[in-house]
Amino acid sequence: MISLDDPAWRTLQHAYGDAADVPDLLRALAASTGPKTDCQDEPWFTLWSSLCHQGDVYTASYAALPHIVRIAGEATGPVDFSFFQLPAAIEIARRTGRGPDIPASYADDYYRAIAQLVENVALHRTEAWDQSMLLSAAAALAVAKGHFDVAEALFNLDADWIAKINDGDFD
Repeated sequence: MISLDDPAWRTLQHAYGDAADVPDLLRALAASTGPKTDCQDEPWFTLWSSLCHQGDVYTASYAALPHIVRIAGEATGPVDFSFFQLPAAIEIARRTGRGPDIPASYADDYYRAIAQLVENVALHRTEAWDQSMLLSAAAALAVAKGHFDVAEALFNLDADWIAKINDGDFD
């Protein structure tokens, strides 16, 4: 996994240019892993905006994902649902052609991190989960097991869709 101190981050790209800022965002994430109260809370807001911007991903997305997964695996106590949702979203985007190929030097770490999502969900299974956490964890499991269409469907579920499905109201 690329070190957070590696100057190669400057050669990686995210939605706004070079990824030199990503290591500091990941350090901030490691220092504050708990659930956030607002979608604009940092560092998640900038990580999402930079690494999975409007459904597109970048070379920095692939290098950052193993760090996000590692941080979730080391966290004690409840974590934010984005620890599952962002890696799943990055992998869905990659699989649906919304980003470049994974640079060869980051591929092994990336694929290991995707597989590690299963263990991370298990590590946090005893914590209280709201619906956002449940759907994100389920999407992460689906991605880790190769069910990208299911993961994408889970991302599209909201209270209205769930009610329609439960009521059999497909009109």
